[in-house]
Amino acid sequence: MAKAGGGSSIKGTIGLLMGMVQENDDKRVISLGMGDPSAYPCFQRPALAEQAVVEALRCGKLNGYAPTVGLVHARKAIADYLARDLPYDLTADDVYITSGCTQAIDVALTMLTRSGANILLPRPGFPIYELTAGFRHLEVRHYDLVPERNWEADLEAVESLADQNTVGVVVINPGNPCGNVYSYQYLKNVAEMAKKLRVPVIADEVYGHLTFGSNPFVPMGTFGATAPILTLGSLSKRWIVPGWRLGWFVTMDPCGAFKQPKVVERIMKYCDTMGGPPTFLQAAVPNIIEQTNKAFHAKTLDQLELGANILYEVVNEIPGLHCPYKPQGAMAAMVKLDLSVLEDISNDMDFCFKLAKEENVIVVPGVALGLKGWLRFVFSIDPASLREALGRIKVFCCRHSKTVLSEY
Repeated sequence: MAKAGGGSSIKGTIGLLMGMVQENDDKRVISLGMGDPSAYPCFQRPALAEQAVVEALRCGKLNGYAPTVGLVHARKAIADYLARDLPYDLTADDVYITSGCTQAIDVALTMLTRSGANILLPRPGFPIYELTAGFRHLEVRHYDLVPERNWEADLEAVESLADQNTVGVVVINPGNPCGNVYSYQYLKNVAEMAKKLRVPVIADEVYGHLTFGSNPFVPMGTFGATAPILTLGSLSKRWIVPGWRLGWFVTMDPCGAFKQPKVVERIMKYCDTMGGPPTFLQAAVPNIIEQTNKAFHAKTLDQLELGANILYEVVNEIPGLHCPYKPQGAMAAMVKLDLSVLEDISNDMDFCFKLAKEENVIVVPGVALGLKGWLRFVFSIDPASLREALGRIKVFCCRHSKTVLSEY
């Protein structure tokens, strides 16, 4: 249990929780822990994506090494795709292809690291940032996302954490693990703060365009003329292919801070140490991006919105749980745990381990994401499974409620 509390990835935490489930033919395991919608038939990758990969593999010309920064036509396709939403153009030279967004995170943090440096990370956040920073001896300074502000941060408080050794600030939008989507004005304010601090913004947009609420998705790169932006993304979420591990690290920097020869050389040299995605997979990227129709993306958003609505409505009927903010994007939401109405539950980690053991349902404890007393629920699963899982969680909470509820 201690391993799941800190310094562990979400996958590592889920692995520990899976060790608690009971073999039971009447109660299948349902995971609300991992944001992998590909496991459910209601979320289907576009058929043309698979076809593009097969054609690239069968052409017989893509069995050798790709350039360490990625195939140029794949980089150009990614640059064009991202530039659709920007007030300036991107080129292939701005794009570096990585093995998923996780490797893009490693590139970003490694490029910024220097002796005595620190980086500003959101809390709650994605644990890979903290793990990567630890390996790079990069000091982490957390800034808090505020539930009452729809998970925006107090930017004055963020600014107060910075000093002359601060090398960057991370913004995850749409939000993982909170399901929030930042407004244009908030992101503009972040860019202005970064300009004042003279640091770049690392914009984690792996859930880019997966929004279904009142706030549209605004790329952080929109404000690249204010402060340099390092944008991280992948095919994983929007195209429902997380196992393909096709990601990118992109410099959105019309003023040229990251176009200096020494900076480009450093990035190129680090890319020489990495193994990117398979060559044939990179070659399929232009067709995947350019030919996927709007109907596919719209269907994905409809499914995510349905899951978000179910989660929000049902969770707020469960004793001891409260979701303060209806998700507007991404695939997960944070749920507040009220221990005062539950007995035999000592904290969020204890809740998750006992839930796994008693009900074969997996959720991630907030402590694994930097926020004690909370839980992360993923809603990117089929509606029937989501309702079943939430029903079992309700039974679990009623069983542990300090007030006996006869109907359960």
